[in-house]
Amino acid sequence: MNLAADEPIQLTDSRFTVPGMRCAGCIAKIERGLQKVDGVDAVRVNFSAKRVAVRHDRSLDADALVHAIGKLGFEGQAAETNPLGQDDVESRMLLRSLAVAGFGMMNIMLLSVSVWSGAGGVTRELFHWLSALIALPVVAYAGRPFFSSAAMALRHRRTNMDVPISIGVLLATGLSVYETATGGQHAYFDSAVMLLFFLLAGRALDATMRNKTRAGIGALLSRMGKSARILAEDGSTTTVAAADLQPDMLMLVAAGEALAADGVIEDGRSSIDNSMLTGESTPQSVGHKDLVFAGAINLSNPIRVRVTAASSDTAIAEIARLMDEAGQSRSHYVRIADRASRLYAPAVHTLALMAFLGWMIAGVGLHQSLVIAIAVLIITCPCAMGLAVPAAQVVASGALAKRGLLVKDGSALERLAEVDTALFDKTGTLTMGEPVPQIDRLSSEQKSVALALAQASRHPLSKGLATALEGGGIRSAAVGLLSEAGGEGIKGDWSGIPVALERTATAGEGLSTTLRIGESLVAIPFLDPERPDVAETLSVLQALGVESRIISGDRQAPVGALARALNIKGDSEMRPENKLALLESLKAQGHRPLMVGDGINDGPALAAAHASIAPGSASDVSQQAADAVFLGRTLITVALAVAVARRTMRIVRQNFGFAIGYNVLAVPLALAGLATPLIAAIAMSLSSLVVVGNSLRLARVGNAP
Repeated sequence: MNLAADEPIQLTDSRFTVPGMRCAGCIAKIERGLQKVDGVDAVRVNFSAKRVAVRHDRSLDADALVHAIGKLGFEGQAAETNPLGQDDVESRMLLRSLAVAGFGMMNIMLLSVSVWSGAGGVTRELFHWLSALIALPVVAYAGRPFFSSAAMALRHRRTNMDVPISIGVLLATGLSVYETATGGQHAYFDSAVMLLFFLLAGRALDATMRNKTRAGIGALLSRMGKSARILAEDGSTTTVAAADLQPDMLMLVAAGEALAADGVIEDGRSSIDNSMLTGESTPQSVGHKDLVFAGAINLSNPIRVRVTAASSDTAIAEIARLMDEAGQSRSHYVRIADRASRLYAPAVHTLALMAFLGWMIAGVGLHQSLVIAIAVLIITCPCAMGLAVPAAQVVASGALAKRGLLVKDGSALERLAEVDTALFDKTGTLTMGEPVPQIDRLSSEQKSVALALAQASRHPLSKGLATALEGGGIRSAAVGLLSEAGGEGIKGDWSGIPVALERTATAGEGLSTTLRIGESLVAIPFLDPERPDVAETLSVLQALGVESRIISGDRQAPVGALARALNIKGDSEMRPENKLALLESLKAQGHRPLMVGDGINDGPALAAAHASIAPGSASDVSQQAADAVFLGRTLITVALAVAVARRTMRIVRQNFGFAIGYNVLAVPLALAGLATPLIAAIAMSLSSLVVVGNSLRLARVGNAP
């Protein structure tokens, strides 16, 4: 950092989009380069999201930082000015390029099979020219992502992964055109287009993952109300957009409306759905002077709320920022293939150059030396290396999908294999998150009255009670004069007898409501049942060496009771920042935590954890932030995911071992001139098939944990 120590420094954070990052070397260049800029305090690169976060002196503006990024050879722009949908544009471009490369590869391979089978003379030349007619426009179109990135890097006198890729593709294509024009026996259009296809497939998957990352934070912020009715001093009301709200404005919040800003209730009582912050599905009763947050849903009665924080200062916006920061901390988890290829690609092209120069010195001539160099490039094409990770991930992800676990990001399997601690949210994760009423002790008459009252209420507990009674074949009583008081309950008249479903305090360690019929009172307790295989899941995780723990925003009593029943540690009443702090503490101690949660309040923790899983019933934000989503009522797929991930990484290591061994044997043959480009292409294809075949062994791992 180059800040003056004797002056008070005001630091701020800026974020930039840098789509040109392609490998681990790019991360190092950006971090080292920006650290040298006067006024920069810290730099963090999020490789998966192609974002750079810079903490810097306020006197250093965003334009200066964009210029500094440009001097490093990367195109960057402030994240907030990044055109909406730019990532979608990149994804569509990559998918179109991938489709074109796939179409070209299939057709060229069909023509090449005939040549490989022995076609000669005019037929061979015709097939070579047809291949050229297909390959040249395909390479020109599908190779744009690599060519443009390589050109930018070379203009700034640096290299990246796209430079050797572009050289290999263009050299193979150029030699193929020469061979075709001079009536040569071999052309290598198929190898060039095949290389582009595999590389584009990886880029397209990366772009899709980045879009999901952006969608997660966007889904979170979408929970805020878009506008609010503001009451003026003269009694008039106006509708104000959420972005234009200011502290001290008085909002009128109707029943069923989402709050557009944080504030304090000045008038009215109601119940709100505050699960986005607490994780509890149970509505929270609020009244005068209670603090409420943007994104919370007013369930019962109209209230008046004095704004205390709006727009980017709200609690939900802070959670979005925490998710973004947590995503930044993942930047160190670069995919295995990227780490290996950082040194692999330069070494391969150095060997090709040495082969060319060596054979030129030996006097075999320009053409033969170039053919041998091309053979080295093709035989060492990183297809097997590139497939080592994604092939195993795709097969393992498919096997897990059959068991109800959807893996969103293949690299998550690498991190899942490394976890040693599992942190579970309680409500909706270890439990079903659906309070179930205990109605066995009610008489038929009481059930009929309770159903009539519950059907007239919008309260979630009333809905749960009505569902249970209707499922039991109960018919509602004739209750009239129904009225509901927010936070108090619903009452009515049954044949002249006052009846009500009233709010009560917790019964024992659980939630309850009270049915009043005249002077008779009966408590109706609600239970949030555990998932049916919680104990089995924790036992399997323990056998895998993973310690389990509860971290929940719920109250101490139910969290403590569940923790004791499962014989694990439990932390209660934890807000999003508390969960995030615990995760960071565990990681600082050398642990690699797995977070399993469902609420919006779990979003930052899911993003910050070494790996994360959310249930299918989770909020959109949690599903977007998590690496995987499990469906159904069972939890055992969480343990299955860890077991399958570890098996997957063993297969990945075997794939890498084969890819390295293949090159150790094949490269000397190509360097010695004993492998023609045709043989090199066949060997390269066989190496890829071996890697894929080994990965297919993972198709059976979903049968058991």
